[in-house]
Amino acid sequence: MKNHVKDSLKNGKTTIGSWISILYPDAVRAVADAGFDWVLFDTEHMPYDLETTDKMIQVLKDAQAIPFIRVVWNDINAIKKALDTGAYGVVAPWVSSKEEAINAVKFCKYPPEGLRGVAPGRAANFWGVSSEEYLEIANDEIMVIVQIEREEAVKNIEDIVSVEGIDATFIGPMDLSASMDFRGKPFHPKVLEAMDKVLEACKNAGVAPGIAFGMNVEHIKELIAQGFQFIGVGVDISFLLRGCNDVLSQIKRQDR
Repeated sequence: MKNHVKDSLKNGKTTIGSWISILYPDAVRAVADAGFDWVLFDTEHMPYDLETTDKMIQVLKDAQAIPFIRVVWNDINAIKKALDTGAYGVVAPWVSSKEEAINAVKFCKYPPEGLRGVAPGRAANFWGVSSEEYLEIANDEIMVIVQIEREEAVKNIEDIVSVEGIDATFIGPMDLSASMDFRGKPFHPKVLEAMDKVLEACKNAGVAPGIAFGMNVEHIKELIAQGFQFIGVGVDISFLLRGCNDVLSQIKRQDR
């Protein structure tokens, strides 16, 4: 089963995804079939655990959007267990050096390319292939996405994206701005300068540039025009609230 997001990024296309916060099977499946390219489960900041995440991922078999997991840390055990759910890749937080980027790749790849422990059964079942087939294709199909969210990472960005096996970066505007002493101002002009540096380095290295979110739809359109390819465009609960507000506002206008 091919990773269509990875193929799209390699071909220079833009992919968009939704963060998942409502851990109810019908809701997760509805978002995954709404037209997004990918969905992202956040085990770094959200209170749900990997056992719950695994159950939600299982309902996404053959869904339009493929699942990724942001792991709690760039850690061999966290990444191994995340990928064994059947996720098509991980977002590794706080990658700020070439060494940390190398580790992220190693933790995602089976030997001899990496150090991932070999227990393919559950992931293979989710992908709809045999364990043997999964072992043959996983290293090529799994995506390694490194989160750029420290000023140190921006300074080292050329070294980070030079690491073979890094498929995409994922700028975290909130943490990046905080590390630059602009806490609460994720799109401060100085932060935008740092983002431009990341974007340029990614383009030069052939790595897909990504970002966790935009301010609004118009801003997301601007990000796409700038060349960002792996973009989080919102979170499920916000889409739900927006839909409710749109319907209610129309009804209330008619009552006046």
